[in-house]
Amino acid sequence: MDIYARNILDHYQRPRHRGTLADADASFHELNRSCGDDFTVYLKLKDGLIEAISFEGQGCAISTAATSILSDFFIGKAPEDILKMDLEALRVLLGIDISFRRQKCALIGLQALQGAISSLSARV
Repeated sequence: MDIYARNILDHYQRPRHRGTLADADASFHELNRSCGDDFTVYLKLKDGLIEAISFEGQGCAISTAATSILSDFFIGKAPEDILKMDLEALRVLLGIDISFRRQKCALIGLQALQGAISSLSARV
């Protein structure tokens, strides 16, 4: 097993930032009906940057690990960075090949984060 696969397994077994964020500025729920991945993400901003991210829900190893890795990656970054990320950038961040059948799994956390950012923009 290579180091990237181990990282995915580690984030799946011990996801970072799991749980609700009581004082979140935004949240968004995303469901992948085809496989049952189901996540809600929470964001807290401070001085225009992402101060905290958390998530709750359940999913397969890829969806859980990807959401955990994304939550680590985006803390301290601008909300616009979330909107700019796409599947190719996510592949690089995860360090693994994502088959066509697993793309929805890998993307669910990113889509939830993008939904949370979009909900912030809608309120302004």
